[in-house]
Amino acid sequence: MESVARGGTRWKRFAVVMVPSVAATAAIGVALSQGALAASFSVSGQQFKVTAKTLDGTGFVQYGALDSGKSGNHPVSVVGIEEAKITNLCQSVVVPVPVFGDVSMVLKAGGKGHDRVEAKKLYIDADSMKVAKPTFNNVDIGVSVDQTTKGPGPAKGDKYAPDSFAQQAESVHFEGVKQRAWATTAGTFKLSGLGMSVKKGKHECY
Repeated sequence: MESVARGGTRWKRFAVVMVPSVAATAAIGVALSQGALAASFSVSGQQFKVTAKTLDGTGFVQYGALDSGKSGNHPVSVVGIEEAKITNLCQSVVVPVPVFGDVSMVLKAGGKGHDRVEAKKLYIDADSMKVAKPTFNNVDIGVSVDQTTKGPGPAKGDKYAPDSFAQQAESVHFEGVKQRAWATTAGTFKLSGLGMSVKKGKHECY
């Protein structure tokens, strides 16, 4: 299938839709403990926030889907990446505890003096994302989700409309990533310099 259009900086206007790729990084512990979903899992009623200084990915795909849980149905933009490398990864989740109040859990990895975070078969389900400087190489916009070839394809069990709108790229480079997600899953994660903190109150990545 030929590209509908190709380029780098001209696709900045699509950043809000395609940025979820960085969220993939969120798959660290908290996402899983909260009921991370990419396919057959049911999401918790809690969202988490993720930031990254940079993300380089090969094999990128993005499509719309529906996450379900006790809190209801949540339309999301799912991004899948075959292989991703991330610097300065931060993930935070705020859990309301009866009587005690809010408790924040923050995870960080891939910071200064450490190797980049590495992930394979990474999927992120997000409803809000921003990227300061996105670049997409060999982009196809408007392909059928069931006919994508450059990324890992839709996650098994994801709730999406067959042959619906999708976007793909051979590789991506994101700088200044911020996103809010419902779930993240990955085949493998390699976290260098992983650190976790738990504090009373709201202490989010952004």
